[in-house]
Amino acid sequence: MSIHIIGIGLDGAVGLTEQVREIISNATLLIGSDRHLSYFPTHPAQRLILGDFTQAINLISTSVEECIAILVSGDPLFFGLGRLLLLELPAKTLTFHPHLSAVQLAFSAIKVPWQDACFVSIHGRSSDQLVQVLQQGKEKIAVLTDGVNTPRAIAQLYLALDLPTNYKFWVCENLGGETEQVNCFWASELVEQTFAPLNVVVLLRQETATDLDITKLPLFGISDRHFLGFSDRPGLMTKREIRVLVLGELALQSQQIVWDIGAGTGSVSIEIARLCSNSQVYAIEKTAVGYGLITQNCRRFQVENITAIQGDAPDILKILPNPDRIFIGGSGGNLTEILNQCDRLSPQGVIVLAIATLEHLTTALSWLGDRAWNYWLLQVQLSRSVPVAHLTRFSPLNPVTIITATPATKPPQ
Repeated sequence: MSIHIIGIGLDGAVGLTEQVREIISNATLLIGSDRHLSYFPTHPAQRLILGDFTQAINLISTSVEECIAILVSGDPLFFGLGRLLLLELPAKTLTFHPHLSAVQLAFSAIKVPWQDACFVSIHGRSSDQLVQVLQQGKEKIAVLTDGVNTPRAIAQLYLALDLPTNYKFWVCENLGGETEQVNCFWASELVEQTFAPLNVVVLLRQETATDLDITKLPLFGISDRHFLGFSDRPGLMTKREIRVLVLGELALQSQQIVWDIGAGTGSVSIEIARLCSNSQVYAIEKTAVGYGLITQNCRRFQVENITAIQGDAPDILKILPNPDRIFIGGSGGNLTEILNQCDRLSPQGVIVLAIATLEHLTTALSWLGDRAWNYWLLQVQLSRSVPVAHLTRFSPLNPVTIITATPATKPPQ
């Protein structure tokens, strides 16, 4: 018995090679969906509509037919039926005849090289992998959809994640067929759209952010997606929920000197600068890329009371005026040395640290304990709701410990 798994496109039998058409003509059992079988209306072989996979495997395993042709879409070994058949049937009985995959056709239609793309299938699967690659900010993402996980559902998921990475969404419908449609959208434009059942979505990361209307921003708690971020580490910033808590713990007042150490993209500095326009914020970042992002974000949010400084802490701190408030979001492995400079904090000052590791937490608590400073901890483990088709689940953020500390002369709040 020979089993041929044949990929076929929307152009039907016309798109097959002569050799593959001959295999199909000699088959004594045809298996496929209604659509695939409809391409061969006069074929005399026995037919099986592919619905229950277990039933199909049982029939194939016990069949006495000499030649079985299983018709599938595109490449059977690319998120297709081929993987399941290899798990259930001897490989030596299987021969694969791939057609152009929907992903190949999609990238050809939008004229973008795809050798470096990330491929995700949510066709009958969960969206967990898609959430992961979106959070990683992959440059090119091709998504295989289904009737539940539609382009609209993908756009809703992306918007709910509130990511700092901007994507253009290419929706490619009925690829290779007479009614092929290829259109480009922003996510917000997709949430009211419907598309043909056969579609592929390609997300292309945009290196420049969309225009920002600062008159529509909240007073604080700015969405992560509004900030320009690191292209190679798109999620590297103090998340909005943590930012709001940090701002509260800093107990900001007017006309203060504020240090933001390990400022990254400058998100915390910008929130502080917008809240306290007559305070002076020093955003210290050791990387040139980070310094550039802080500068760009300051222009983007039209704040002028931030001084961006590229340099290594603690050395760069020695030239700064004594602070009233300090936020430490990153230390570059120099946490103890940075904290030693924090002795310059004003008597009524406040230090806030956002710490992600146990080692840095231990270091900070040891330093504070040696000086008998007042401090309190806030363990933050938050999750954001995200849509899963017509349902909702929670996607966790990384846990963070927020330490708030004051000199020993100031009683705790």
